[in-house]
Amino acid sequence: MLLRRLTWVFVIVFVLALTVVGCGGKKATPTPAPKLASSPSEMVAQGKQWYEQTCSSCHGPDVKGLPNLGRDLTTSEFVKSQTDEGLLEFIKKGRPASDPANTTGVDMPPKGGNPALTDDQIRAIIAYIRSLQQ
Repeated sequence: MLLRRLTWVFVIVFVLALTVVGCGGKKATPTPAPKLASSPSEMVAQGKQWYEQTCSSCHGPDVKGLPNLGRDLTTSEFVKSQTDEGLLEFIKKGRPASDPANTTGVDMPPKGGNPALTDDQIRAIIAYIRSLQQ
């Protein structure tokens, strides 16, 4: 009986020790947000990176669109007619294929399918696209 109690005490102490060691005794540090651009040229450069990661699969690596997917954003009258804030809201919302204004028949998911994009990152993407407009 005493041996059984000692075994249980040992198991409990061992589990508690593993829990403390597994936690490392430290608080988890959050991943820092990406550093925002301090100049317009840095913003465009960051926008290009985020564009390539999020938008290029439909709008192409050169922003000129891909057949049966995303439109050419360098010559888009829609993009040209929107303010930066208007484009920000549009990108955040996306455009389903069922929207009458959708001319491709392909969904544009909110935030280009990247829910982690921040408003500032989207603004940088917009700055990049604007830098290429003709």
